[in-house]
This record gives sequence, C-alpha cells and structure tokens, in this order.
Amino acid sequence: PLRGTGPWVSSSAMSFFAVLFALMLEQIKPLPRDNWVHDALASWTRWAGRNFDAGRPHHARIVWVVTVLVPAGAAALIHVLISRYSFFLALAFDVLAIYLTLGFRQFSHYFTDIREALERGDEEHARRLLAEWRHLDVSELPRTELLRHVIEHSLLAAHRHVFGVFFCYVVLAALGLGPAGAVAYRMAEFASRYWGFRHRTLEAPANDGLYELAVEIFGWIDHIPARLTAFGFAVVGNFEEAVAGWRRDAGLWQYANEGIILAAAAGAVGVQLGGSAAPGVTPDRSKTFPAAGAEASAVSAEGSTGGAPPQPGHLQSVVGLVWRSVVLWMLLVALLTLANVLG
Repeated sequence: PLRGTGPWVSSSAMSFFAVLFALMLEQIKPLPRDNWVHDALASWTRWAGRNFDAGRPHHARIVWVVTVLVPAGAAALIHVLISRYSFFLALAFDVLAIYLTLGFRQFSHYFTDIREALERGDEEHARRLLAEWRHLDVSELPRTELLRHVIEHSLLAAHRHVFGVFFCYVVLAALGLGPAGAVAYRMAEFASRYWGFRHRTLEAPANDGLYELAVEIFGWIDHIPARLTAFGFAVVGNFEEAVAGWRRDAGLWQYANEGIILAAAAGAVGVQLGGSAAPGVTPDRSKTFPAAGAEASAVSAEGSTGGAPPQPGHLQSVVGLVWRSVVLWMLLVALLTLANVLG
C-alpha cells in the first residue's frame, strides 16, 4: 500500500522539493552580493553579543544559544504551526528559509568574477577581488598560489553554503522540524566567522571565550556534514585518489573538517592544494589554512597534496565537481523518498 500520507514520507518529500525549488529560485533571482540577509545576521549576532556577553565563560554559552538556537527554534515552531493547516504553506516557508540560507550565489559572485578576470588575463583585478572576498593581502602571491587560494576558499564556501546546510536541513526536516537544521547550521557558521573576524580585529576586541566556543561548537556541528561532502566529491570525482588524499593529506590543514574536504577534493580533480609560497609572500596562513605543524610537514615533504599545480582550467573542474555532487545528493534524497512512498 502507498504510504505517501505518512509523516516521515511527507517530511522527506518536502525536503526534496524545498531544496529543489530553492535552488531553482536562486538561479532565477539570486540574492545580490551585499544583501539584507547578511546585514540581518550581522545585526542579530552583534545584538546578542552586546546584550548577553559580560566577559565571563557562561556568558559565551548564553550568547551562542541566543544567536543560534533561538532563530532555529523559531523556524521549527513556525514550520510546525503552519504544517498543521497546510502542507503547501509549510513547503513555501521551507523554500523561503532554504533560499535565504543555502545557495551558490551567496559565494559564487566572487568566484565567477575572479575566474572571468583570469580568463581575460587581468590578474591584478583577480587579486583585488580575492583580497576583497577573503580580506587577505595577495598582492605578491605567485600565480599558482593565487589559484590555490581561490580553489580552496571556493570549495569550503560551497560546503558551508550548500552541502552543510543541505545535510542539516534534510536530517531535522525528517524529524518534523522543518528548516531548523538549515537555520542552525547557517547561524552557527556565521557566528564562528563573525566572532573570528571580531577576534582578529584590534579595533573591536571580542570575548576570547565566545570566539573559541563558537569555533568549537561549529566544528562539532560540521563534523558529519564535512565528511559527507568529502564522500560526495570522491564518488563524483576520482574515487581512488580522493580517498587516498583524504587519508594521507587531511592533516595538512589546521582544522580537521577543512582538511578532509580539501584533501578529498584535491584527489577528486587531481589538483595540488595546501603548501605555501616562499616566506614573506604567502599571507598570514592563520587567516586562511595554517599547516598543523611538524606532524603535517612529515606527511608531505612540500606540505601539499599530490596532483598537478593549480591552473585556470582547474576552476572549471571544481565547478563541475560541486554540481555533480549536488545532483548526487538530490538523487539520493529523491530515491529515498520514492522508496518510502512505494514501500
């Protein structure tokens, strides 16, 4: 018998169509580079810190709860209330929430502009765009290092703006919590980035405990999504090299979640990532992807993955890798939904 009216089936079907419609909407009407969503997130995070942080350790936990869990809880409550009256209104609410939290266009503006600048041979403009995007001094970077930075930042942005939000949304939506997972992931990621920026900015010092807590909790939240993203890259790319890179080179980066994603992606497309340029040329790697130290250096003599040095053609390979992975996960959700409907 059909079980399409069951709550889990309804939730899984809603997950698939909500993500599909949100991605389609974003392609038709993407958010602009400087959009009100980013401003709203910054205002909310700043307000929570200003009103609940007095510098003590337990205040950091309160600020994080207010910043992340309050919006996620509100999204879950609204979804539950709406879904009692209309499946389609609940679907529309989920589409809106995902549209605002998940999407290529939230980071691809810079990637596309940088790629076009490099294709025109305008390397200086590409450097200015990368510096504006990542707040780095890249004026003296060698060309291969410039490309490496673009590839690494783009891969992590794709994970944090697409795959991480997608995985968290699908899991909590299956539990009937609607877009709570997507909102929680986006707020946790934004909070770690926001307080990290404040932590590095001397003019606006922040509670060290708040910064460390935000980074630590986001690392926990991102533990499984990062590995699923890396697995997806391996499946749609060179599987053997991706898995080998995952096992061998993940330690080249300071943070385990980032290292797993980048090492797997490097193997999947056959590009050399990690490493560093000559001293005094590479920007402060504590602001990008610092090496883990002597242990990481022992993994690779040059501190980089295997593969060919980054070339402009690798940018297109990265785009293809990300899109194929999106299709893979969307098909998997669709098949799981269909299997439960027909089961």
